[in-house]
Parts: sequence; C-alpha cells; structure tokens
Amino acid sequence: MSKYADYIEFMKLLAVKSGATILKYYGDTALETELKEDMTPVTAADREAEQMIRKLIKNRFPDHGIIGEEYGTENENADFVWLIDPIDGTKSFTVAVPLYGTVVCLRYKGLPVVGMIHQPNLNLLMIGDGSTTWLNDVEVKVRKCAKLEDAILLTSDPLNPARYKGELKWNKLIQKVKTYRTWGDCFGYLRLASGWADIMVDPIVEPWDFQAMIPIIKGAGGSITNWEGSDPLNGNSVVASNKVLHRKVIELLND
Repeated sequence: MSKYADYIEFMKLLAVKSGATILKYYGDTALETELKEDMTPVTAADREAEQMIRKLIKNRFPDHGIIGEEYGTENENADFVWLIDPIDGTKSFTVAVPLYGTVVCLRYKGLPVVGMIHQPNLNLLMIGDGSTTWLNDVEVKVRKCAKLEDAILLTSDPLNPARYKGELKWNKLIQKVKTYRTWGDCFGYLRLASGWADIMVDPIVEPWDFQAMIPIIKGAGGSITNWEGSDPLNGNSVVASNKVLHRKVIELLND
C-alpha cells in the first residue's frame, strides 16, 4: 500500500466530482470561450471545476496550500501544496475532442509526491506516487522500446518545439522515430505511462501542467527531465520516456 494512500483516495473523489462538473459542459456549442492575458483559452467549465476542487481540498485539508491555473495561489509555503489544472487541453475541450483531462499534483516540501490525470469522457483515471502508477486501479509500466526507430513520439502542439527550442534539432528527432503524433496534453503522458507511447515532449509548460507527471512517469518506471536532461523542476520544459530511450532523446535534442 502506498504511504500516500489517503491522498490517493481523496484524489479519486476529486476526479469524480470535477468530472461530473466538466461533463455538463462538454459538447455544448453555446459554451463561451474567453482568452486570458496570456492568450490561452478558459471556459466556465475550467473555472467551476477548479472552484469545486479548491473547496474540497480546503474542507478536507485546511492547512494545505493550493496553486491553481485559474484562481492563483493560497498558502503556498505550507508543507503540502496542491497544484490544479482543471482542464488540461482546453483547446481540445472547446471543440469536443475528448483528449483533455483534469490534472492534480500534491507536493510535499516542494517535491511532487502524487499526481493524477483524469479524463472524464474516456473514463480513465491515472494516479502515480513515484513508486507505482495505476490506471483505473491497475498497475501500469512504460513500454520497453529500445530504439528510436521503433518509437512513438507525442507532443501537445506541433509548432511549439521548433518555436521554443529550434526547428533543426526537433526535425532530427521526428525524422528518427517511427511515428509522430500530437496526442498531447495530459493524454500523452497517460499513454506513455501506460505503455502505449514511448516519448512525450513539451517545450513550454507551467507548474500545474507537468508537476503531476513527475510521480506518474517515475511510478511507471520511466524518466522525466527538462529539455536539457536535468531535474524537471528546474525549468519550464519536459521530456519523458523510458529510461533507455530518454538518454538518446536528450542527446538528439541537445546535439
């Protein structure tokens, strides 16, 4: 049993409650989309889901801190801090593509210890504690793919790797792998951790986007770093893979 079992059970509650809220809005052609100052989209579904998650956390763990994409930071110096991305993949959500999800991370003294990805439409719930990762309560592992030529590469936005990290190096990687697709956002990390993809790359991320992925990928036996191969907490980019491929990907991206 995980030493974080109580928090894992609580995350399951967060998934049920937030998922029901989000699904009320899914596929609604009348749902309005606004652009925030950073030009990313937000909807009433994002806001209502985060409000619900915040309320549940405060009621259960009043001394914990919260950092959320839509409503900012509260008590961020607490030992335990929750990071919330109520809808990771809002662009997909607004056009009724079901690959979006709710991402929640629990940090202890600055280190991510439990991560959750919940995809309501697909009925998929992944939770990892850094030692083990479960998909719908079944333990999962990354795939044992050893060659880039056999690998499936995923990213969230096909333009961002070249835009933020350079087109030449990115093209070297996509030309090397077997398959390149944009089944990204949290869905890409879920596919990687459950053995259905081999490399997931995001050249630009916010803390609530990716910190949950650290205990999830590690729990599934994978590696996760920033673009340069260092601690992912030291930067705003992510490269995740199995341990054999990861070294090769980092070398290619930084050659």
